[in-house]
Amino acid sequence: MPEAMSSQLAGSTVVLTAQRRANELAAALERRGAEVVHAPSLSVVPHVDDPELIARTRELLAAWPDVVVVTTGVGFLGWVEAADAAGLQHDLMEMLTSSRIIARGPKARGALQAQGLTADWVAESETSAEIQDLLLTEGVHGQRIAIQHHGAGADGLDEAFALAGADVCSLVVYRWGPAPDPAAVRDAVRRVAARACDAVVFTSAPGATAFIDVARTEGVLPEVVAACNEPDGVVAAAVGTVTSAPLETVGIRALVPDRFRLGALVRALVRELAERRGLRVLTPRGELRVLRGAAVLDGDVLALSPGSLAALRVLALAQGGVVSRGDILAALPGGSSDLHTAEVAVARLREGLGSRDLVATVVKRGYRLAVADGEDG
Repeated sequence: MPEAMSSQLAGSTVVLTAQRRANELAAALERRGAEVVHAPSLSVVPHVDDPELIARTRELLAAWPDVVVVTTGVGFLGWVEAADAAGLQHDLMEMLTSSRIIARGPKARGALQAQGLTADWVAESETSAEIQDLLLTEGVHGQRIAIQHHGAGADGLDEAFALAGADVCSLVVYRWGPAPDPAAVRDAVRRVAARACDAVVFTSAPGATAFIDVARTEGVLPEVVAACNEPDGVVAAAVGTVTSAPLETVGIRALVPDRFRLGALVRALVRELAERRGLRVLTPRGELRVLRGAAVLDGDVLALSPGSLAALRVLALAQGGVVSRGDILAALPGGSSDLHTAEVAVARLREGLGSRDLVATVVKRGYRLAVADGEDG
């Protein structure tokens, strides 16, 4: 039977680097049992309070464009909202009605339709490259082209059309500012480098670039790259290929969903982490999963200290075999040489498991984890 949604990511820790739509993404992950760590690498400047967007809109209204490129649905609706707040919505709608509208994908087309507008052409691949190929093939010399960008404004369209002789007016509906909590980003970078989380999620190319820059400044970029590229390491998940590009530039292999949507990203991450659910052992009380930062027994996340978790990991690796006190001691954090420390860790582990029966004492040999088939190992 499939797992219940609430346990799909139980025991997993996911770092979110986004501010925009972070609550929506976090809620989707938390519904599946994940612990979410918020560390937005950039802040978002709201469009309504952005005088630059209004100034660019007035420029367009003074000299109407031949072509308007709409790259994101949420960005387009934000543009309309900003124009409305400035008393320019009627003029903007009139201008758009007279222009040729190019939409980057179904969401952009849907946002246009919500405002009573119709896209003249839609890039079904949802890429700026498809729009660039279309217009450059048709020829843009002498045309005035308005491009509504996502927050980065760095998709290459402005430069390509300007080089081909077009008069380009760029509109960035929301702009990026510094991280709202730089310390949280530094902590997140080090968490990834130390493999102390299961995944790190990126929803924008600028956010990915900022995260990488912090890793470089903190001197842990090589460790971050290594952690994200290990088969059982930290999953670096990106909402699309534009977002993953900065990660790939430094050598990080990113998980990218087939459809560039947050919902598809969550589903892809659930599938990927399900394949990396850590060490699995079937015990008399159900399946035990020992993850990077937690353990899950029969769907319940166990309240274990780092020492107890380390002891459990060694016992689980033995798959029912006997583990000496010395081997448990070697796995514990802190570097103690006192065998009594191992005994204390096992005692606390039993408390965390809620049962002494799952970890048995083998006289003069050590300890073993009870497995469902009852083998001694």
